[in-house]
Amino acid sequence: MTVIRSVDPRSPAHRAGLRPGETLLEVNGHPVADVLDYKFYTYDPKLALVLQEPNGNRRTVRVRKEEGEDLGLEFETYLMDRARSCANNCIFCFVDQMPPGMRKSLYFKDDDARLSFLMGNYLTLTNLSQREVERIIALRISPINVSVHTTDPELRCEMLKNRRAGEGIAIMRRFAQASITMNCQIVSCPGINDGPALDRTLLDLADMAPAVNSISVVPVGVTKYREGLYPLRPYTQQEAAALIDQVEAFAAAHKAQHGTSLVWCSDEFYLLAGRPLPQEDYYEEFTQLDNGVGMLRLLRQEFCRGLNLMEPEEMEGTTPFSIATGVSAAPFLTELIGLAREKCGKIEGTVYPIRNDFFGETITVAGLVTGGDLIAQLRGKPLGERLLIPQNMLRHGERVFLDDVSLDDVERELGVPVTPVAQDGYELLDAMCGLEVPPMEQVQLREETEYFQYR
Repeated sequence: MTVIRSVDPRSPAHRAGLRPGETLLEVNGHPVADVLDYKFYTYDPKLALVLQEPNGNRRTVRVRKEEGEDLGLEFETYLMDRARSCANNCIFCFVDQMPPGMRKSLYFKDDDARLSFLMGNYLTLTNLSQREVERIIALRISPINVSVHTTDPELRCEMLKNRRAGEGIAIMRRFAQASITMNCQIVSCPGINDGPALDRTLLDLADMAPAVNSISVVPVGVTKYREGLYPLRPYTQQEAAALIDQVEAFAAAHKAQHGTSLVWCSDEFYLLAGRPLPQEDYYEEFTQLDNGVGMLRLLRQEFCRGLNLMEPEEMEGTTPFSIATGVSAAPFLTELIGLAREKCGKIEGTVYPIRNDFFGETITVAGLVTGGDLIAQLRGKPLGERLLIPQNMLRHGERVFLDDVSLDDVERELGVPVTPVAQDGYELLDAMCGLEVPPMEQVQLREETEYFQYR
C-alpha cells in the first residue's frame, strides 16, 4: 500500500518529479513497508528513492531537501498498510459494549504500534512479532503508549483473554533496557486488578523507570450492553476513594525517592469519589492528559488565567448561553460560570448535565454523550442564544456524534446554533463571552472501514 495517492505542489517530491500512481519501494537502500519506515528513512536531506511505475518499470529518483522536511507525499492509506486489529478479548473492552447497528468503523479494535507512536493510541503488545519488537528498538520508535492493566502474567492473560498477554511484560522490559520511553495505562476493574494486584503492577512498572515515563489509572467504563460479557460493575464512591488513597500513597513515596510521582488517577476517579481535584503542580508535566488525568484542573487554571487577562468591556456584549456536558463534569462547569459572573454580572449561562440513555446511566463522561440524547433532553429547555458542547462529543475531525446524529441535526431540532469547544480554558471563556472561537478542524476519513480513534 505504498502507492502514491497524491504529491503536494511545490514539495520536494513534486520538484523531483514523483507522480501519483507510482509505488515507493526503497529509500536509501532500505525497503519501505509502512509509514514508520517512510518517516524514519526520509528524514535525511539526501535521498535516493526507488519507485515502481504503474507499468512495472522501476526508476531511481534523487531528492535534496531540508533535514526533517516532509517529502510531500500522500499514500492510499495513512499507515501505508492495513491497521492491525486487536487479537485480545479484554473483559473490559468498550467496543464489545457498543450497541448494534452503528457505523462499521466504530467496531474496529486497533492494537497497532504504529498508531501508538504516530497518534497516541494505546497497544497491548500481544500481536507484536519478534521482528516488530526489534524494529521498534532499531528505529528508536519512542514514545509508545502501552495498555498494561496488570503485570501479573496470569492475571493479564485472564483479563485480556489472550494466552500471549503475559509476554507483553517481558517485551516492556526489553524496551526499557533499550531506553524506549513508555507511557502506561491501567484500566482498573473493581476486585480484579486493583488492591494488591495494583500494588504489584505499580512496583513492577516503577522498576522500569525512567523508561516507564508515566502511568494513568482509569476506572472501567460499563455500558448497558453487557449481555453475555464478563460480569463487571462500576466503582462505588467508597471504592474510588480507597483506590485514590492507594495510588496517591505510592506516588508520594516514589516522588520522595525519584522526584516524580510517576502515577496518577484520572479525573473521573476524583469525581466518582466526590473529592476535589489535586492542584496544578501535582500533575507535573500533564503527560497523561489524553487519559483524562488533570484535564479538568488544567481547564480551570486556563479559564482563570483567561479571566485575569480579560478586559471587562470584552465581556459586556455577552448573551445568554447554555452548556451541555456529561453528568460528572456538570458541577465543575457550573463553578466556572460562577467565576465568570463574579467578574461580569452580565454572564448568563446554564449547564445541562446530559444523562446517557444511549450507553446507560453508568457512563457519565462528556465524550460519550450522543446527539440523540442531546435532542431528547434539551428540546423545549431555555438554551439562550447558543449552545456550547465539548468538542470531544463529536467524532474526531467530524461534525457527527457517535450515534450518527449530525451537528446540523441538533441545531435544527433545538433551534439554536451549537458551538463545539475544545478542551481549552481560554477558548471556553471566549465561547461563554460570545467571542469567536477557532473553527473545528475537519478531517475526512478516507475509507468507511478505516479505524476510529476513541478520545
